[in-house]
Amino acid sequence: MKTRGSGPDRPLASLQAGHEFTRRWPWVILAIVSLTVAFPLAAAELRDELKKVPYKIVFESYRDDNWEICQVNADGSRLVNLTKTPKINELYPQVSPDDSKIAFVVDEGEGTNKVRNVYEMNYNGKGRALVARNARYPFWNADGTGVMYVPGEVEEFTIRDYASKGLFTWDVATHRVQPHCNPNIEHLYNLCSTPDGKWIIATVHAGMGCKHGILAIEANGQKVVNLNLPGCRPDVSPDGKKITWGANDFELRVADLDFSGPEPKVVNQRAVVTSQKPVEVYHVDWSPDGRYLAFATGTKSAKKLASPPEFVGVVAEGWHICVADANASNRFVQITTDGVSNKEPDWVPIVKGKR
Repeated sequence: MKTRGSGPDRPLASLQAGHEFTRRWPWVILAIVSLTVAFPLAAAELRDELKKVPYKIVFESYRDDNWEICQVNADGSRLVNLTKTPKINELYPQVSPDDSKIAFVVDEGEGTNKVRNVYEMNYNGKGRALVARNARYPFWNADGTGVMYVPGEVEEFTIRDYASKGLFTWDVATHRVQPHCNPNIEHLYNLCSTPDGKWIIATVHAGMGCKHGILAIEANGQKVVNLNLPGCRPDVSPDGKKITWGANDFELRVADLDFSGPEPKVVNQRAVVTSQKPVEVYHVDWSPDGRYLAFATGTKSAKKLASPPEFVGVVAEGWHICVADANASNRFVQITTDGVSNKEPDWVPIVKGKR
């Protein structure tokens, strides 16, 4: 059943599509059920609670052989395709602090001419502007005046998440590009800014003196601090006091982020979502009020040597978006139902009076 062209009052998923997906991918369905069946009452209560939450969630989704950016209410209602571009692959949406714009990446070209580029656009999908060619992992600076990104490390197209070299800021008003003052930045992915704009928090792999870890990088200085956390893909809470990340493929954690000393540190770690093999949990993101976490969940491909499904732009059959209570343990609910590679969620702030 085609999903393209669904309007705001017409959900993209259908019962018929769900039955077809279950027939084709029964092992995926069983895996997802194993993640949620133990907590049916908590999930039902949380879904009712989320109906009152004013925020929305955007995410990448592979629909009709094309990557799109979609939006859904916090409780999973009113799923809308924001981009509706059958020949353009939009991925990795990041909403600006004032909810007016979205930064994202586009995989363009074919074969040896394929390249991953960074764009930004108005939230309604109009007014697109190229930010940088051969670049990845855009995120907004603290005041929303610039899109920050990491350039590709090599000219050849790659889905490898840490294939980056450097850090730059593209000014939204002037389109001027400013490099970070630290020339040794490399192999970063899934970056974000602290609310005060003083630090960049990112995953590093095989670079900057680290085998793998989460770093705090001064936004306007040379200091780099290893936060000594297992795992990857961090996100900082809107008040700057907490951090969440994937400790491994099967556990999401939350901790306090302490900036009171000479260097930032992380204390009081706790698990907020714990899964069991083969169901993975990834791409965790704070809600604007700091009460909830959106994340993606699914299984690795059954095919040997397949690309990791958690990577940007890799088709991940059976992956869904979920929302968890950030102050509880394993209190979460799955909010998408079609399993069409729904990944990389980002909350929409919903500035009062705008939407």
